[in-house]
Amino acid sequence: MDLLLIKEGFPLLSFLIFLPLAGALVLLFYRGEAFARLWALLITSLTAVCSLPLLFGFDPTSSKYQFAELYTWIPRLKINYIVGMDGISILLVLLTTLIMPFCVLASWKYIQQRVTPFMFCLLVMETSMIGVFVALDFVLFYIFWEFMLIPMYLLIAVWGGPRKAYASIKFFLYTLAGSVLLLVAIIALYLKSGSFFIPEMMWQPYSLTFQVLVFLAFFLAFAIKVPMFPFHTWLPAAHVEAPTAGSVILASVLLKMGTYGMLRFCLPITPDATMLLAQPILWLSIAGILYGGFTALAQQDMKKLIAYSSVGHMGFVTLGIFVLNSRGIEGALLQMINHGVTTGALFLCVGMIYERTHSRELALATGVGKYMPWFVTFLAFFSLSSFGFPGTNSFIGEFLVLAGTFEYNTFLALAAIPGAVLAAAYMLRMLQKIVWGGTANPDQSYLTDIGVREIAVLTPFLLFVFWIGLGPQPFLDLMHTSVSTLIDQLHHWQQHQQVAAVPWH
Repeated sequence: MDLLLIKEGFPLLSFLIFLPLAGALVLLFYRGEAFARLWALLITSLTAVCSLPLLFGFDPTSSKYQFAELYTWIPRLKINYIVGMDGISILLVLLTTLIMPFCVLASWKYIQQRVTPFMFCLLVMETSMIGVFVALDFVLFYIFWEFMLIPMYLLIAVWGGPRKAYASIKFFLYTLAGSVLLLVAIIALYLKSGSFFIPEMMWQPYSLTFQVLVFLAFFLAFAIKVPMFPFHTWLPAAHVEAPTAGSVILASVLLKMGTYGMLRFCLPITPDATMLLAQPILWLSIAGILYGGFTALAQQDMKKLIAYSSVGHMGFVTLGIFVLNSRGIEGALLQMINHGVTTGALFLCVGMIYERTHSRELALATGVGKYMPWFVTFLAFFSLSSFGFPGTNSFIGEFLVLAGTFEYNTFLALAAIPGAVLAAAYMLRMLQKIVWGGTANPDQSYLTDIGVREIAVLTPFLLFVFWIGLGPQPFLDLMHTSVSTLIDQLHHWQQHQQVAAVPWH
């Protein structure tokens, strides 16, 4: 418990977790579409504003869990309500709170049926996502992890596209299968350690066989959530059929829960298994980068194109995590935030086109630049960010990941570089068609450019694209101490353990 910096006074983390849930419960009693929209916007905006003190009160020189809260829950089973955050989780919490108001705004006109239940689901989702990133008791973590499944399933199944039943069931079954494996690993660790307190499970002398089995259960659960190749097949269907807000939440936050789990649990709880199995996972990451790039290049549906690009981008994140050095992990963490900003913005752009053309096909969106100059300006910058153009946020993240990969293995880094080239190819192809098209463009004269509400939604994303791209140091400072401590502990562990592991580079 000495790793916790207990927050005296106002329980800020609990307030952020349960404020959206309380707001959702209000919607059970006060109905009305206009009220639901305004109430959801108010609650998500209040949560975002109240999360800013986390940033100002955070000590970046400490690797301990800050703003911590500890309450006895089920003492006989040693289950407690424990929350806290460090440099690995703070940016993910802020990403979640800051992006949710824009999900509400993006649904303002898009969602016309069952508005109140839709906003209810968004608010419940926010509670579960924040909870995942701050829970320090495994039972609490698992509750929040599972709590997320139902509202996300409903977002796709009720408000999704023509194949919503197929996409929602596939999403649910895949993630539920991963959740069962996660539960098995949690129970096994509890039987070994006698506690559900996550930091107490870290850096324990478990046998190599036990570590490998727990690692595989963890890895499969989190790889499905990322999703890593070849566990990715649920993602394109879910993205294509989900409403715009659902796609943004999936891309910006839910996928990060998988990579967060790898970083938070796999490395410090099963370090021997991590070092033993790192190299095959790195090659799976390379396969995901290349597969996602080539598949995105072949897509005619804009949502599918961005969905497959996510497979490639998240491949860079897992690559950075499992090279097991500071540059790689810091790049992976930054790239998790970058992907949330850029890909979330791209899905918002696709939603704006869909509201006007009722199609996501590139063939029906060609040449809209003539009639929607503001829209294509935003789209151009987000597209440049997506393939890591210098000066944008993704460039910094990919640069650090590749630098860490070169430090680990030069050949592995060279194998990842074509993924960056493919990203430029498919994003520029999409951008060229939408902005200019060809000589036989469909009639787009009926289209209207984006309005004040839509510009207000996209502008903060664009600000973060350039803020992180041109001045990433504040973001890196927040995570540096926690990442350095993790790497130091990993080095120290390796020096004192005799295991048949892949050589450390």
